[in-house]
Amino acid sequence: MKKIVALGGSNSSKSINKTFATYVACQVEGTEVTIADLNELELPIYSPDLEAATGIPANASKFSEMIADADGIVLSLAEHNGMITAAFKNIWDWASRLDQKIWKQKPMLLLATSPGARGAQNVLRVTKDLLPHFGGNVIADFSLPSFYDHFSPEGLTDEALNTDLNQKIQLFKQSL
Repeated sequence: MKKIVALGGSNSSKSINKTFATYVACQVEGTEVTIADLNELELPIYSPDLEAATGIPANASKFSEMIADADGIVLSLAEHNGMITAAFKNIWDWASRLDQKIWKQKPMLLLATSPGARGAQNVLRVTKDLLPHFGGNVIADFSLPSFYDHFSPEGLTDEALNTDLNQKIQLFKQSL
């Protein structure tokens, strides 16, 4: 059975991106889904001085091992002021100290959502361009606008968005 890591790029306890990543990962039939929660992988803010003094924190190693053990990654990005969240950037920084290619060429379905009509498109675009430099193998990407209007646990409420998402999920599944 293939293993997928689902990660919402936010440390909000009510993260819509964690909800969305988990939902999408669970749509990939025949897989085992591990949810990576940034709140369970808390890390001090990265600093070269802190790394020199104390080494790499255990949660950075745990995250790196989760990625290494996976066959694929479903990542949904939250957007703070047009960029990835500080919590997500921090785990990326720490994990890159273990292996700069932190995503290890695993197939990725890259998502983004927000309560707003743009669906975190800025962060999706920027991160999609950056991921290959860090071992990201983005198979497909999808932005869900107006999360609270278009998402339900049974599926997306907008037929066109639902069709588009399901096509992206199938591309991702075929890459596993």
